[in-house]
Order: sequence, then C-alpha cells, then structure tokens
Amino acid sequence: MTRKAAPADERRDDVDAVTRAVLTASRVLVAVSARSIAEVEDRVTLPQFRMLVVLSSRGATKLVALAGLLRVAPSTAMRMVDRLIAAGLADRQINPDNRRETLLQLTDEGRRTVEDVTARRREEIESIVQRLDPAKRTALIEALSDFNEAVAEPLAPLVEGDELYPLGWGDPPESG
Repeated sequence: MTRKAAPADERRDDVDAVTRAVLTASRVLVAVSARSIAEVEDRVTLPQFRMLVVLSSRGATKLVALAGLLRVAPSTAMRMVDRLIAAGLADRQINPDNRRETLLQLTDEGRRTVEDVTARRREEIESIVQRLDPAKRTALIEALSDFNEAVAEPLAPLVEGDELYPLGWGDPPESG
C-alpha cells in the first residue's frame, strides 16, 4: 500500500529538488563565469572584477559606498581600488559637489574589460540555452524570472551597451 505524502513532506521534497537543481546549475554558471574571466585573470582577480562590475553599474562612487556594496571593509576596498588604478582599469576624481570627497570610476579600459568578459559569458550561456527545446526555454525563463524576483535581482541587459548590473551581489532576501 502506497502512503500519500503529507503536504508539508511534498513541499519539503519539492524545495529539496529545486535546491539541488539550482546548486547543480550554479556549478555550471560558476564554471562559465570562471572561463569568461580567464582571459583577464593576469590583470584582475574575481573580487576586483566584481568591483569593476559595480562601478560599471553605478558610475562614479565613493569608497565607503563601494565597500558597502561589495560587503568588504573600506580598507580592503581601497587596496582593491589601488590595484585597479595601477592596472589602468579605474581612477579617482574629486567629487565636483563636495571637493573633500573622492569618487572612484572606471577608465575606458576598465569599461572594455567588463564588456568583454560579459560578452564571453553571454556567448557561452547562449550556446547552452540554444541546446534546449523551445518549450523548455520558455519554462526556464519563467522559473528564473521568479527566482530573480524572489531576491529582487534586476534583469541583465538585453543587448551590449545597456547598463550592467552587479549580478547577485545585493542583500540576500529576508526569509519569511
């Protein structure tokens, strides 16, 4: 005789199955991300690239705000900025609204670096998605849209040149 699972058990099994699927997909996406940054890893580390993406999405930013967005100490952010400046990927400027403040921003080379890495990532993800049946693509759009909405993550840009986003480096959602 087959015992019917209680609704709480079904939900738990469902959450476990989705969690396992997302964890598996995250391994793929981390590998794609690592490969996309491999061509610039001699000049920039993954944490430094995160900083470049944040600067790309926010524009000129104060160090304290940048450290907060990256969830690092201001001293850590300053060391990262110094390395990015030495690599020619970022620079400092005086805040025109408050001359006592310094703003950090991307150089043209920093912007190109973010665009190139993002383009490589987009190409590889696109090649994976193209292997899916069209109906599965539609289901994936719906599922990932719901997933992104659950953590208030803005959509990635549709075409190159659109504004970039920090891609998952915001605050985690409150559980409820």
